[in-house]
Amino acid sequence: MTTTPRPAPPTGEQYRLHHDGAHGPVEAVITTVAAALRHLTVDGHDLVQGFDESATAPFGCGIVLVPWPNRVRDGRWVHQDAVLQLDLTEVDRTNAIHGLLRNTAYQLVEKRDDAVTLGAAVVPQHGWPFHLWTTVEYRLTGNGITVTHSVTNLGGEPAPYAVGTHPFIRVGSHPVDELVLTAQTVEHVMVDDRLNPVGMEPAEGGWNLREGRRVGALALDDAFRVEPDADGMIRTVLAAPDGTETEVWQEAEWEWLQLFITRIFPTADGPVTAIAVEPMTAPADALNSGVGLRWIEPGASWSGSWGICRPA
Repeated sequence: MTTTPRPAPPTGEQYRLHHDGAHGPVEAVITTVAAALRHLTVDGHDLVQGFDESATAPFGCGIVLVPWPNRVRDGRWVHQDAVLQLDLTEVDRTNAIHGLLRNTAYQLVEKRDDAVTLGAAVVPQHGWPFHLWTTVEYRLTGNGITVTHSVTNLGGEPAPYAVGTHPFIRVGSHPVDELVLTAQTVEHVMVDDRLNPVGMEPAEGGWNLREGRRVGALALDDAFRVEPDADGMIRTVLAAPDGTETEVWQEAEWEWLQLFITRIFPTADGPVTAIAVEPMTAPADALNSGVGLRWIEPGASWSGSWGICRPA
């Protein structure tokens, strides 16, 4: 007798993590589809905007963007004098967006109470003649989560690689429009009407986020080059009126940051404002510009980390 498998939710299997931190319990939920961060709390306070497991991640909420973040103009790029054509996944703007694994179910590599590692292969396909093995480890800390991305080139020639991620950030139950955003912005990426890069400009005037700007006064779907603090870490902070904060940190190699605000993020109580703080190792269209792009030699590997925390 043939049995029909029970359908999994659009987010795939869920891995629930728990850690008894110094500031109370830290809990997270990671999905197999796109290796997404679906839930993160410290002592019951939300650090990310969650979404229902029965829904596809809205606006790419929490997903991993690999082997490139953001867009490739027209899905077209040149490698060794050959024009390669990626599938167009942002059809209304005729771009290829957010890499090749955003709808892929990763497989379990390792699971502990407070950590999980998921892995997936990026196989040769339209416009992509390379073979990579990628993993992402989510590991809870005393006040948040550390996320480490790794890649190994399984093919026979150097392969291009960049990675990003797409968490929407909360500060507990505070309305996002009330939060103050502070980011170490140095340069702003100018874009055309399809949100593809056309140049860089100093992050001055309205693009200067170093002194803090109220989210409710901003309209952002913009990328920035950001710089580290004296300790070599890049930090972006959202602060509530009562002084509580959520911090997104990224290692210095993650030199780029996308900030995206939507006021129609779907929740059970209706649409709300949500802000994505997206660490990236390269900006949009890196396959064409080469900016931030890494070339991984056959058999070689690379890894890098970012994270979210509730500062003490």
